[in-house]
Amino acid sequence: MSAETMLAFDTECHLFIPGCGFEAPGLHSFVFEPLFTIGGYEFNKPMLLAFLSTIVVVGFFWAAFGRAKVVPGKLQMIGEAGYDFVRRGLVYDALGKREGDKYVPFMVSLFFFVWMMNLWSIIPVMAFPVTSVIAFPVGMALIVYVLWMYLTFKKQGFVGGLKNISGYDKSLGWVLPLIMVLELLQHLIIRPFTHAVRLFANMFAGHLLILLFTIASWYMLNGVGIVYAGASFVMTIVMTAFELFIQAVQAYVFVLLACNYVQGALAEHH
Repeated sequence: MSAETMLAFDTECHLFIPGCGFEAPGLHSFVFEPLFTIGGYEFNKPMLLAFLSTIVVVGFFWAAFGRAKVVPGKLQMIGEAGYDFVRRGLVYDALGKREGDKYVPFMVSLFFFVWMMNLWSIIPVMAFPVTSVIAFPVGMALIVYVLWMYLTFKKQGFVGGLKNISGYDKSLGWVLPLIMVLELLQHLIIRPFTHAVRLFANMFAGHLLILLFTIASWYMLNGVGIVYAGASFVMTIVMTAFELFIQAVQAYVFVLLACNYVQGALAEHH
């Protein structure tokens, strides 16, 4: 698949040229042919970027804290600020210091991994958010879901865990069966589904909009269309800046929900 096909437009095609229509981006803009194959496994661009995200996050924290000093250098200060932001702003707020400390490393790793996978969208050449491929948000949501279920039954036992996820409360009387069905749907299907889809949908839509304005800027770059191309290019810059904000927000929300799920698993059922 050529680069032009991936971007969903012909670079020789412009406004006012006969036979040249605007080719909008779509689902095909998120499909990639394998870059290479290792041991029968095919690696495409999103998979490679996900792997690079791991390298970047691990490498950054290794460089920041590998030889930590009492008086931190610039890199260590940045690392400490990021670590402390997740620890205090997310984990401690949801779980408290006593319970939260053991989950800080996991939540910090999850936050920066998601954020890095989002950031590829605005990095030249890479220019693709990994989380706009739903398999990656689903995989991370499943990890959180397994942790959530494990902690629920470990903390509250089998019967207590079932009561927690089913909303069992005999005082509800005749509406109890309905409440239990709704609670089971919420805990077993809706929560993990929305946890993954929220991240995926935002990054998918954001990347699609950036692609749309980028392609439109090039397509209208002809004759008087240059005026429209300029306006479209400004929108590309605006959307890119907005996407930079959304990338951080989505990483924050994803980890915030993960912390809330863990908190719910550890809470006593009443």
